[in-house]
Amino acid sequence: MGNLSVVVRQLKKERERTQKAIARIDAAIAALGSSASNGRQRTLSKAGRRAISLAQKARWAKRKSNGAARAMKPKRKMSAAARRKIAAAQRARWAQWKAKQLKAA
Repeated sequence: MGNLSVVVRQLKKERERTQKAIARIDAAIAALGSSASNGRQRTLSKAGRRAISLAQKARWAKRKSNGAARAMKPKRKMSAAARRKIAAAQRARWAQWKAKQLKAA
């Protein structure tokens, strides 16, 4: 029975240590406060929202006008010979894979 009382004493010490650690963490959280809102909510006036909207629309218009003036790069096309070469290589890879599967089975 003496052994059991030693275990209970150790558990109580561990509980006290854990409670002190939790208290320190709670104090740190309270000192920092809520990082999400800090207790107040910021609102934007209608005039502010309108100014942001107009500025963004101006950026879009500028980008659109510059983009139309620039010539687009021509779309690259693959030659028929290159397509045949790639297809032949792929068929060879599949043949090799299928042969390996047959050998394994």
